[in-house]
Amino acid sequence: MGWAIALHGGAGDIPLSLPLERRLPREAGLRHCLDVGIAALKAHKHPLDVAELVVRELENHPHFNAGRGSVLTTAGTVEMEACIMDGKTKKCGAVSGLSTVVNAISVARAIMEKTPHIYLAFDGAEAFAREQGLETTDPSYFITPENIERLKQAQEANRVQIDYTQPIQKVEKQDAANADGDSRIGTVGCVAVDNEGNLASATSTGGLVNKMVGRIGDTPIIGAGTYANHLCAVSATGRGEAIIRGTIARDVAAVMEFKGLSLKEAAAYVVEQAPQGTTGLVAVSSTGEIAMPFNTTGMFRACATEDGYSEIGIWDSPSK
Repeated sequence: MGWAIALHGGAGDIPLSLPLERRLPREAGLRHCLDVGIAALKAHKHPLDVAELVVRELENHPHFNAGRGSVLTTAGTVEMEACIMDGKTKKCGAVSGLSTVVNAISVARAIMEKTPHIYLAFDGAEAFAREQGLETTDPSYFITPENIERLKQAQEANRVQIDYTQPIQKVEKQDAANADGDSRIGTVGCVAVDNEGNLASATSTGGLVNKMVGRIGDTPIIGAGTYANHLCAVSATGRGEAIIRGTIARDVAAVMEFKGLSLKEAAAYVVEQAPQGTTGLVAVSSTGEIAMPFNTTGMFRACATEDGYSEIGIWDSPSK
């Protein structure tokens, strides 16, 4: 048994032709965030602290769809959400509808530790974050030129749009909900385990490009986008509605517990059962096993273990 960490920057229809100017910053961001997590685990930080720290770094990176890089709603606004969970105690915190808080994951952590509740949203969550002294900023901080362009493309095509797609052909509004290539991406997450088997999971997102105002995805839903117990910690990414229906994160733990499968077997089984092109996840077990399956074209991901193994990948062939 040893420590292990895995993180993701979103899964979906990531084209193999993704331009270098869009690919390289994300790979560099994954590598940086992985290094931050490794250093924290080596310093014997609790996995809950490690997961929050890494997700904060991912939120601060403008090329990932969370925090600074959050995509825009139909109204051109940002509505961020996040969730964090401790495996040993099953304590958890979740938040939705943030528009001024720099690090949504830290609001989720504060909800977990400083309220009797699990989930706060919109005005109440914003007020709570300010009461706790968490960093806020003008909403314009989150509205990047790249995301303004993404929203424009999506609105011209009358659909919610995947984060990393190329420009798409216009479709009729009545076909938008079922159009091939609907948004299947838009999350960052981290899972970690220490030498004592303590587990934690953290996930954060800006949601879908051109999503309806008020839409809530899988990220803050315990057992869907985020889950941790005594066996494993899971952070999912992909098409939120499919992940909610499939209770993806909880299912990995359930299959381990009730079918007696290893983490890799359980994670692969759960992702295979999900509709094709909708789901990816990163997970670690209490014994330091790692799984990073996806049934999408690609998933921005990275992992490392105490024995020196590390991996950064987007498509099927990772770079070591």
